[in-house]
Amino acid sequence: MYAVIQTGGKQYRVEPGKTVVVEKLAGDKGGQVVFDQVLLVSSGDGGSVTVGKPTVAGAKVTGEIVEQGRGEKLVVFKFRRRKNYVRKNGHRQDYTAVKIAAINA
Repeated sequence: MYAVIQTGGKQYRVEPGKTVVVEKLAGDKGGQVVFDQVLLVSSGDGGSVTVGKPTVAGAKVTGEIVEQGRGEKLVVFKFRRRKNYVRKNGHRQDYTAVKIAAINA
């Protein structure tokens, strides 16, 4: 069984027991998270697929926060040739790792 959820402006395919890294969510390590914006639910064996319009009514995905962290550093470098314009910045994005516990549809 799998589902497609929406969080942080992005869509993720999730399965029970798998860990997914999403945009930062409020909560501490070991806390529970409920995703109620479920876009699709599938039985996984090629049988039934339920597609929402835009979300599946009554469907929820629950998970446990495994980690709150920061991603790798990205270098943002801008320059214009022959104009003496150079800007160099770094950025680290916050993330939350969530282990999916159950899909309720």
